[in-house]
Amino acid sequence: MPKANLYNMSGKQIGEVELSEVIFGVEPNQCVIHDVVKNHLANCRQGTQSALTRAEVSGGGRKPWRQKGTGRARQGSTRAPQWTHGGIVFAPKPRSYRYTLNKKTRRLALKSALSAKAAAGSILVVDQLSMDEIKTKSFRAFLDTVQSKKAMVVTSCPNVVKSARNIPGVVTSPANLINVYDIVNANQVIIDKAALAAIEEVFA
Repeated sequence: MPKANLYNMSGKQIGEVELSEVIFGVEPNQCVIHDVVKNHLANCRQGTQSALTRAEVSGGGRKPWRQKGTGRARQGSTRAPQWTHGGIVFAPKPRSYRYTLNKKTRRLALKSALSAKAAAGSILVVDQLSMDEIKTKSFRAFLDTVQSKKAMVVTSCPNVVKSARNIPGVVTSPANLINVYDIVNANQVIIDKAALAAIEEVFA
């Protein structure tokens, strides 16, 4: 049964908590994790790149010189791709890079990522991850106490989310919206105890 250290908001370890074997104890599948991370990054692409083809570049309507007799290569337009200021061959146009993966694949990748973090001892559970006020300095002090810099914080507390949003390298997410990329990209995963119960309920 995988376990994780349990901390309080003061940054002191107060015990251990057992993690679900179904979610945090599976054999990590690196191939599936790679596929899901690649899918996530592709879906994040804006796809707004655009360049002009020879049909869209202004000018070039007149044949630059006659077809024969000049000793030069025949040319029909000064906006052909081989000319300076000419159009682009197979110019990129706005498009969507989005594609979908099977639900079972995404679920396996999530469990694999969480299991890999649990096996590495990179999961930290907080007894009650909450703050009375929005204070970035206070939350940064908590992260320093638990020696965490590049972290993913799983919580639904609005004050914690707002306190952590200006800290470089720290991302927050509610329990039902965690994704593989954020888990893999973080050095440490900090989970509220209530959020841990929600994860085990939703993804078990």
